[in-house]
Amino acid sequence: MKRCFLFAAFTLVCFFNAPVLADAPIVIKFSHVVAKDTPKGKAAEKFKALAEAATKGRVKIELYPNSTLYKDKEELEALQLGAVQMLAPSLAKFGPLGVKEFELFDLPFIFNDKQALYRVTQGPIGQDMLKKLESKGIRGLAYWDNGFKMMTSNRPMRVPADMKGLKLRIQSSKVLDEQMRALGANPQVMAFSEVYQAMQTGVVDGSENPPSNIFTQKMHEVQKHLTVTNHGYIGYAVIVNKKFWDKLPADIRTQLEAAMKEATDYANNIAQQENDQALENIRKSGKTVIYVPTDAERAEWRKVLVPVHKAMEERIGKELIASVNKATAAK
Repeated sequence: MKRCFLFAAFTLVCFFNAPVLADAPIVIKFSHVVAKDTPKGKAAEKFKALAEAATKGRVKIELYPNSTLYKDKEELEALQLGAVQMLAPSLAKFGPLGVKEFELFDLPFIFNDKQALYRVTQGPIGQDMLKKLESKGIRGLAYWDNGFKMMTSNRPMRVPADMKGLKLRIQSSKVLDEQMRALGANPQVMAFSEVYQAMQTGVVDGSENPPSNIFTQKMHEVQKHLTVTNHGYIGYAVIVNKKFWDKLPADIRTQLEAAMKEATDYANNIAQQENDQALENIRKSGKTVIYVPTDAERAEWRKVLVPVHKAMEERIGKELIASVNKATAAK
């Protein structure tokens, strides 16, 4: 009798709560590791606003910036397990995941400018690479810009020989490891959220980053020198858990894709101005000496680092590197 009563009570609760559950918004947890006021942080805020407006509240985007939910090493696994639905990791993160082709974005001096970059990310090569993530349970939605990287340390760095012996933080990437070794530096793999303290305590001597990351993480406060090498690129892929994405109603997916396209245009438009402003803010702080290499010095950096392309052919793919070089050389 008691069991029948409990079943009847449970049935009534389900009945009266059914409309509430049906109207509950779809929650998308969007985690990333940088500050809100970076290009990626601002783009994530833009996507949230656009997505929630487009779906008229049927979707709620919960943002978790600055490693508040997951750190570098944890976030991709969390996405694959479904603990978080959306990420925007740097492109270097996909090499350790087993999609080594993405490490082409880590090659030094592979892109001379943003126009060359866009011929890859917005063309067939970039789209084919996103499709390779599907075997890992990941759906790639877009590429978001950050910017070109600069070297920081507590030592003046005018030419590659000045890097010898420095302990430099890198993301987990075989290409970046090879790059630092080519400079005579000692690469140190480390989560982004740990870099400031590592610099402050001398665990590492420096790192490579775009100015927006350097300034928003206050790295310029513990780094005496910055050299405008623009030797490499940092960008992101906005990704979702594939099972989660495929189960969304078709109209919701269409609305989210439209919001993502608009947010992507916004992200890529603001990235350069954000980095330019961050570099100027670093200059105004008076804490870091900024050095711009001469043409001759820049040629030295290229001479030392471009051979990394050849060294990484077996890992990334000789044909892929050749196709990227062909695409970036197009007029």
